Amino acid sequence: MDKTALTGRAKEYIAREKDPHFRKEVEDLLAARDYEELADRFYRNLEFGTGGLRGVIGGGYNRMNTLVVKSATQGLAAYLKKAFPDRARKGPGEGGLSAAIAFDSRRYSPEFAGAAAGIFAANGIKTWLFSAMRPTPQLSFAIRYLKCDTGIVVTASHNPPQYNGYKAYWTDGAQVIPPHDKGIIAEVNAVTEIQEMDREEAIEKGLLVIIDKEVDEPYRDMVRRCLFRPGLIKEKAGEVKIVYTPLHGTGAFHVEGVLGSLGLNVITVPQQREGDGSFPTVAFPNPEEAEALDMAIKLGASENADVVMATDPDADRFGAAVPSGSRSASGGAEFALVSGNQMGALLADYIFLSLKEAGKMPPNPAMVNTIVTTGMQKKVAEHYGAKCFECLTGFKWLAAVIAKCEADKSASIVFSTEESYGYLAGTEVRDKDGVSAAALTAEMTLYWRGKGKSLLDRLDELYHICGYWEEMGVSKYFQGPEGPSIMADIMEEYRKNPPQTLGGIEIQRVRDLKNGADGLPPSDVLQFFLKDGTVVSARPSGTEPKIKFYASCRSGLDSGGLAAAKAEAGRKLAAIRKDIRAVIGE
Repeated sequence: MDKTALTGRAKEYIAREKDPHFRKEVEDLLAARDYEELADRFYRNLEFGTGGLRGVIGGGYNRMNTLVVKSATQGLAAYLKKAFPDRARKGPGEGGLSAAIAFDSRRYSPEFAGAAAGIFAANGIKTWLFSAMRPTPQLSFAIRYLKCDTGIVVTASHNPPQYNGYKAYWTDGAQVIPPHDKGIIAEVNAVTEIQEMDREEAIEKGLLVIIDKEVDEPYRDMVRRCLFRPGLIKEKAGEVKIVYTPLHGTGAFHVEGVLGSLGLNVITVPQQREGDGSFPTVAFPNPEEAEALDMAIKLGASENADVVMATDPDADRFGAAVPSGSRSASGGAEFALVSGNQMGALLADYIFLSLKEAGKMPPNPAMVNTIVTTGMQKKVAEHYGAKCFECLTGFKWLAAVIAKCEADKSASIVFSTEESYGYLAGTEVRDKDGVSAAALTAEMTLYWRGKGKSLLDRLDELYHICGYWEEMGVSKYFQGPEGPSIMADIMEEYRKNPPQTLGGIEIQRVRDLKNGADGLPPSDVLQFFLKDGTVVSARPSGTEPKIKFYASCRSGLDSGGLAAAKAEAGRKLAAIRKDIRAVIGE
């Protein structure tokens, strides 16, 4: 795009953007003739994808700002009115359309949420807007509880502080999937005029309702219903000490509230307790990153905690660390991080075990995980006579399996999980829920403590039942205008010339999901099934400019025991990692 075109796009944006901060950013870039920065902000429109929006905060069409949020919401409103034409003709007190909106602690999250509410109101859609930051899983719960037709949460999840985002949900409380996703995208791309209403007028007309405790208490009740042994907690809660960090996000309000109401001793990292979109103590506010738990683990060691917990800024992801049994040079307990795959296996085991012990195992019990999640979880489910369904990456696909099983009564889903630290007990929420995962992990820790075991002890027992499983992830960011084409080229080269081996192990089968396969919908994913049972998957991220690789490797314990199995898996994964890095230029 040449300078004349860039200048035209920038001036058009300035004329349309009502937020003075974002407008001035672009005005200053024009005045400075900073065409390199202008090119990055205007070479494209920030894409409204199947999960909504995510991008760097700032002025410009390729940034997260109020104009982009308003345009997206106008498109969503237009699609909603087409999807439910009869209700679209009714008023807010007559059974008309409704929406729920939540937001996290990131910069401009309250402003973006308010802007979206004004668009819905102007389109005649009654909106329930949370008064302050709330977790993403509570937004999913609120849609179902309030019987809304759609919902929005303003969040960029675990991304760095310069990002914000916008997730769109459907009437079932899950993020949108086909055919609604593409229909919404078409409407968003077709927006030429935005209808707006200010906050005071919307409230006066009954089109905007500010909420908090109306949904807070029902949500907390739901979290408590996910637990299996309230009597055990009541009797033994004082014996478990929990250190927790919300990583400057939304989690403290409910994690402290729910666990505290159960009598559990929760010590929150004070420096990370309050919401702060600059995330001053962490480089990435992501419980998947070991460094993000550093402060919590140090506090856990000094407090002799039984478990360290963390949720990401919108409290849908949950991470944990537990004492390893070793001591540091200073004498404090050392902690071992529990991976998303491991925690998913532990929670699946605990849920199935608890249902079995209570005599409450439902008919056709099952769990759901994704195609890039460890195969160990399927073995855990089978150990209890249950099934494990697989789906595409992204919790909206797990929610779709839940909905299908409810509709055709083919299975009773009791647990859903994905490798990226997402867990859902039950079905009252249709997105991953870090709050309920924290409560369930606390109860699980207490249960196994009563048996004289730690979570790591139980994990080792599961390895002897299911074999030893180890997973590995490799990812690389490709920023800038050329990023998407680089990632596309990598995937295309794999398709044209698939490797014969990975890590020196023969590839027996390649599964390409570009056009769908094995009952799974189309997705830009390649999977390599190796001769020894290892599975390697490659996919460009749907929310970030990076390509991701996953490997899941199993080693038997028949010869040499657990230590030998771990060593064998480590060697295999190291060789596979070397091959992947050669392809992505590392």
